[in-house]
Amino acid sequence: MTPRAITAAARVSLAIAVGAVLFLATTRQPLPDLAALSDKANHALAFAVLALLADFSFPRARFGLAKAAALLAFGVAIEAVQHFLPWREASAMDVVADLAGIALYALAAPFVTKLPLLRAGRP
Repeated sequence: MTPRAITAAARVSLAIAVGAVLFLATTRQPLPDLAALSDKANHALAFAVLALLADFSFPRARFGLAKAAALLAFGVAIEAVQHFLPWREASAMDVVADLAGIALYALAAPFVTKLPLLRAGRP
């Protein structure tokens, strides 16, 4: 894959993932039991994936404070919306789990970006 194709695929995937997270965070529908993980593990996993997609969506900037802050702001916004939904419950611990997922990706990023398939997506 070319670097442009990887960036394009990452951006489309990021948009889909953000939409899916928003839907799951605000729906009245019962949430699926995702791999039998705890709610906090689901949050961490979701935000680690969002971090990876955000990193490869904007490859000219390394994964740093700007990308991490944008993702954390998204997590806080979700909790703010949930506060006003009678069928959902906002939780500061969900934000902590989101931050843990972001941090997990930040620690893994130097290794992930060296994987042969993904290395082509870096300038």
